[in-house]
Order: sequence, then C-alpha cells, then structure tokens
Amino acid sequence: MTILDNLIQRAQVAPKRIVLTEGEDERILQAAQRLSDDKVAVVTILGNADVIAVKASMLGLTLAEVTVIDPITSPLRESLSQLLVELRAKKGMTQEKAHELAGQPLWFANLSVKADHQDGVVSGAIHTTGDVVRAAIQVIGVDKAFNMISSFFLMVLDQPHHPRQGGMVFSDCGLVIDPDAAQLAEIASAAANSYQALSGEAAKVAMLSFSTSGSASHPEVEKVVEATRLIKAARPDLSIDGEVQLDAAIVPAIAASKIKESEVQGAANVLVFPSLEAGNIAYKLVERFAGATAIGPLFQGLAKPANDLSRGCSSDDVYYVTAVTVVQAQA
Repeated sequence: MTILDNLIQRAQVAPKRIVLTEGEDERILQAAQRLSDDKVAVVTILGNADVIAVKASMLGLTLAEVTVIDPITSPLRESLSQLLVELRAKKGMTQEKAHELAGQPLWFANLSVKADHQDGVVSGAIHTTGDVVRAAIQVIGVDKAFNMISSFFLMVLDQPHHPRQGGMVFSDCGLVIDPDAAQLAEIASAAANSYQALSGEAAKVAMLSFSTSGSASHPEVEKVVEATRLIKAARPDLSIDGEVQLDAAIVPAIAASKIKESEVQGAANVLVFPSLEAGNIAYKLVERFAGATAIGPLFQGLAKPANDLSRGCSSDDVYYVTAVTVVQAQA
C-alpha cells in the first residue's frame, strides 16, 4: 500500500468537513465529485450555484452529496463578517470592509473554518499563494505552539525505479525565503509533526547543509549548526542529524562513514533545507528527474488546516491535497 492509499483510507475512517473555495473551476468540480463518491471528505464548494450547475452538467457530474454555497447570498455572510471585524478590529477592519470580504470565497472559506462550520479549507487553483496565505494567517491564525507558518511538500516515492519506497517531507519549499536559525528549528519541528501526522511513522530529520559534521566553515553552515542545537534541545523526542549533506542523510553507508553516533543513520524521511531557494529547487528536481509525486505546498503551523494548490494543479492534485487536509483535521 502506498502512502497515498494509506492517506485515503485514513481520511475515509473519519471524513472531515472541507471547503473548496474555487467551486466554479472544472478541476475542483471533478475532485469534489470524486471526494464525495469515495467518502474521503464532506465537501462544500463555493461559487455561483447556477454557474456550477451548468458546468457540472457539462462534465456529467451530479454533485449529489456536495454542498454548494454562494458567499454573496449565504445567510452566514453577516455573522462571518462580524467575526472578521472582531478578529481584525485592531488592524482597522470596518464593518463595511468585512462584509465585502465575507462575500469573497477565499475569505468566506477561512472564516467558516474559524467559526467551526468547516474543519479545513483548500484554495489556490485560481488564487495566488500570497492571497491564500494572507487569508489563512489573518483569519485562522498561527497555532499557539509556533511563531510562524511554513510549508512542506509530501514527496511520494512509489515507482519501481525509486530505491526507497514511501513518502518524505521536504521543508520549507514554498514560504520562508531565508530562515534564521530559530526559524529553521521551528520549520524542522513543524515538518517532523507533519510527517508523523501523515505517515503514522516516527520522523527522522536531516538538517541539510553543504557541510557534514564540521567539514566546512561558513556562516550558512553555522546557521544550520545552531538550528540543529535548538531543535535538539526543544525536541529530544526526535531523531535528528545536522548539519549534514544530502548523501549522508539518505544513504546509510555514507552516514556510517561521515557521522559519528548518527541518530538518523542515513534513513532521513524529513529533509529540512537551509533556504527556500534550496528547497524549491530540490523538490522540483526530485519531481521532474526522479518521477516522484509532489503533493503541496501544504501549510504547517496554522491553528486549523488550510492548504494551497498550484494554479496548474490537476483534479488529482485537488483530491490528494484535500485528503491530506482531512488527515490534518483528524490530528
């Protein structure tokens, strides 16, 4: 069973209420039908009901078990706009502006999660990542255990040519451009939690660098060394190697030769990159050259689940990101 199959089965055990903000998009409609048919999630889609009905009919979809809400006409709009005023009053939010925003799908969806009408939200098929992140932070907010949100990709390795089968978490590949040592340690902690929540297995964390155990000296290396010290102090429950080069993180024989008393022993399943630049390049290399499936960017550190889609996503991407959101909501 692949990690994706496992995620689907876990989601089906206790489906959660997930709202998809871009309900007039064909990819969202196709995924919503499949999610509902497979009982992966209790799905709500947002948009104009007439437009959705016409598009669904053209696609041969019934959407029988999918709830359709138009934020503009929804009876919830007034209470959600009042909630937004309460959340953002100190930032100058007016009743008029809140009413306007509550009529927009992205804000309506996040406010619905904040108000416990929904358990999670998936956006980004049309909206930019910046807009998705902004609404999630301002409405859902950061989990009390963290100081910021970051992102990760679930990298699925399930092809015959992959030397290691299963899933890995790559972080941060989508949000935090140049984390300092404290931020890098927080990213590592969140990424370990994400891996454990999605896989049900213990996280083995590699704090990546171009140096292993002091083989190079540079301020960028020192940042990773300090981040490793911080995460080890904060999370003694985790197996962590750092600073470590990629080969020593994932190849047992190289780890044995380069790292004394390695905690990970070349079996890392969580790769923490020193910068967004490195992480973004790495996940795309593994996706394009190695043929791995990249699910994400997924958010970590929020008080409740909210996840992003690429604007080039497929209906399959929507399906699997929603399944991940369900499992996050279960956790």
